[in-house]
Amino acid sequence: MKKDIHNREDIMLLVDTFYKNVALNKQIGPIFTDVAKVDWSHHLPKMYDFWESILFGKAIYKGNPMLTHFALNEQTPLQAEAFETWKNLFFQTVDDLFKGENANLIKQKAQSIADLMHFKINSPQSKIKIV
Repeated sequence: MKKDIHNREDIMLLVDTFYKNVALNKQIGPIFTDVAKVDWSHHLPKMYDFWESILFGKAIYKGNPMLTHFALNEQTPLQAEAFETWKNLFFQTVDDLFKGENANLIKQKAQSIADLMHFKINSPQSKIKIV
């Protein structure tokens, strides 16, 4: 029987499993490995902090994911298909590992974050350069 997400160790299992799936994915894996050239030993602890902050309200994450993704979008366009693939992989990973209130909540949060990020990156206003 699956348990719910209760602590940082659960977050670490989720994040580690998810990013293994991401790295193997033919559509979005190259964005992480070839374009962003993610250093997983640096990225994963940030993601533990990020999701622990999001799910449990702990103010431990330091960073600005929007700026990071705006910069990445300059290197390779981040379109709807990439966000949908990311969300599907995230949801599937959560469902494979966990079940419960926090599992549902983290999927809702991921949906909101991905949709907002996609909107901000791809809205007409984001295309305007201020000089």
